[in-house]
Amino acid sequence: MSETLPKLFQPIDLGPVPLANRIVMAPLTRSRADEDDAPRDWHVEYYRQRASAGLIIAEATQISPQGKGYAWTPGIHSDLQVERWRAVTDAVHDAGGKIVLQLWHVGRISHPDLQPNGQLPVAPSPIKPDVKAFTEDGFKDAVEPRGLSADELPDIVDDYRKAAANAQRAGFDGVEIHSANGYLLDQFLRDKTNKRHDTYGGSIDNRMRFPLQVVDAVVDVWGPERVGIRISPVSPANDIADSDPEMLFRAYVRELSERRLVYLHVIEGETRGARQPDGQFDVTTLKRDFSGLYIGNNGYTRELAISAVEEEKADLVAFGRPFISNPDLVERLKRNAPLAEPDQATFYGGDEHGYTDYPTLSAEPASA
Repeated sequence: MSETLPKLFQPIDLGPVPLANRIVMAPLTRSRADEDDAPRDWHVEYYRQRASAGLIIAEATQISPQGKGYAWTPGIHSDLQVERWRAVTDAVHDAGGKIVLQLWHVGRISHPDLQPNGQLPVAPSPIKPDVKAFTEDGFKDAVEPRGLSADELPDIVDDYRKAAANAQRAGFDGVEIHSANGYLLDQFLRDKTNKRHDTYGGSIDNRMRFPLQVVDAVVDVWGPERVGIRISPVSPANDIADSDPEMLFRAYVRELSERRLVYLHVIEGETRGARQPDGQFDVTTLKRDFSGLYIGNNGYTRELAISAVEEEKADLVAFGRPFISNPDLVERLKRNAPLAEPDQATFYGGDEHGYTDYPTLSAEPASA
């Protein structure tokens, strides 16, 4: 029967990991971890409910206490966190799903309230972002970060390496490196946020140096066939920009391709905004520069996703917010059924309400 279905709903191999379909659950920060930055029982049920996705990319997860930038987000740097994530991966696998973990360091997109001992957030250069930080006391103005010294960078690379190993211990099927949306790796790449005068700043090759060291460290742990990466070449998210994003990201993607990463996850346009911002290059053309699978993301409808895969503009398509309120999104898309609308008031923080209580099609009351 699968032959009659659009390719979007047909299986595909993600390296050694067989996926039941080409629909990806994008990483979604929901700010529901406990006081130890560990997942709760709610997380187990939340991800289990969504295991029909071909691939789940678990929410952005900090590699270290320094990497934290939002209240109640989970980590992968303690034994307790590993144990709690193991319960999540076991539940997803028992339900027939596949799940990878997104490795995250926010860099300057943080606040002393979220940092160990109230320290300043760190960044390539001491440039204050024009953003609000989400703390346990609500939103606060971001501060000017502390510029990292070159001799600190190997320790952060090692934090990525340890986090990747912890993700293995937690039973994930692979990892995704978060190199998008104005967080630490993106900050090193862009000339708006990287004003360094050492070997980690200036030229594109220098600005790529630290992110690629992180990639190499994670690949050393997992092998390239279980490592993906997320980028957002033209998104202004978290006060990020570059004077020549096309030249920068074509060079970056070529380097990633040489490393044989299993997938490239691209936010096509502005994060949660326009798919093709005025005056920006068409980021979907980066697919031609990459040897692995291409995951398209940003504002996809059912029709756009089906056509993108059929026309080989994307190998897989990621959906974010629709998965919040539609745990059975794959089935709804397959049937072309109506999608439930999410309650935005429960996106960040809170309890099970607005998290694990959205009904599936089979559980919805029949219409009159």
